[in-house]
Amino acid sequence: MLKVIKNIHVLTPEDLGIKDVLIAGNKIIAIQDKIDIEGVPIEIFDGTSKTLLPGLVDSHVHICGGGGEGGYKTRTPRLTLSQMIKAGVTTVVGLVGTDSVSRSIEDLIATAKGLKQEGVSVYCLTGSYSLPLKTLTGDIQKDLLMVEEIIGVGEIAINDHRSSHSGLGLFKMTASESRVGGILSGKCGIVNIHLGDGKDDFKDIYQCLEETEIPIKQFYPTHVNRNHRLFNEAINYCKKGGYVDFTASLNDDIDSGVRVKPADAVVKMLQAGVSISQMTLSSDGQGSLPNFDNEGNLIGLKVGSVSSLFHIVKELINNHQMPLEEAIKLVTINPSTVMKLENKGQIAIGKDADLIIYNSKSQTIESVFANGQCFMHEGKILIKGTFE
Repeated sequence: MLKVIKNIHVLTPEDLGIKDVLIAGNKIIAIQDKIDIEGVPIEIFDGTSKTLLPGLVDSHVHICGGGGEGGYKTRTPRLTLSQMIKAGVTTVVGLVGTDSVSRSIEDLIATAKGLKQEGVSVYCLTGSYSLPLKTLTGDIQKDLLMVEEIIGVGEIAINDHRSSHSGLGLFKMTASESRVGGILSGKCGIVNIHLGDGKDDFKDIYQCLEETEIPIKQFYPTHVNRNHRLFNEAINYCKKGGYVDFTASLNDDIDSGVRVKPADAVVKMLQAGVSISQMTLSSDGQGSLPNFDNEGNLIGLKVGSVSSLFHIVKELINNHQMPLEEAIKLVTINPSTVMKLENKGQIAIGKDADLIIYNSKSQTIESVFANGQCFMHEGKILIKGTFE
């Protein structure tokens, strides 16, 4: 059935003003001042006094759970469909972190396929913290070329006591294989880098750039707001042309005096002259957020949440007076650009109908469409996960 969202303020994220938006199947097929269709079944959604936003793209989610730094009982739970929808997230990139034994690539891909069958969009990175990379087929290029969901590698941990410390040679080879696999498959081939609290910060990435011809935008360093020293180096990294990712779930960390809050990080980057197009926000959803003391002992642990993305967007609007059309780029068009997800993160004719109806007065997500299907309307979840 055709769907039309009428009389709504459209942010693509660029401001189009008040429009009607027509959806057919999973695509946006028209954006006009007025759309009236007669003679065929059509479902109408009233957008009066509301804002239409692209569905959020979360580029770092542990969809099959993660963690275990505190033993088996601390293995974190899987992502559910309703968690995504309530948070306005319609696209996720799933990955494996510290535990690549009980959280295997096979499990990651199967979980991605399950969420896709439930109606949302899911992509994956092959590998985990450790090098040599554990892949699905035994070969990075083969994973990228032969597995639909796999678009890059990661998250590879560096400067962290949980890193594999396998040497620069293997790091360079992994980045090279991912780049070639991306070129051949038409995917991003991105190398997602987990940056820890170690003193070397971006050193391994810089060495790889100096010793190879791999371009800087092949790397995607994340958690760069985990401490002030790393954040300051992230500003320099951006000025060299790179992308960086802030972790939204680090906003209310128990060690918040050490962290740079994500909204503050965005503003400070802008003040330093970095373009907003070089920044993204991801949630580290369902990931373990451990806190270690100076001797590496676990002293606290939380779980990341996809709901943190829009929370930071609202912080930027309310606390830093950033326009919504700018703040929303961090979780829509920017990550879709980094990941080369051409049909995601924007509202345009021919793009996937991943949409949010947002009430700017109450600052709430009221309705969510994923691939043209309405999953939540006026705050009520219409479609839940299979076992929810």
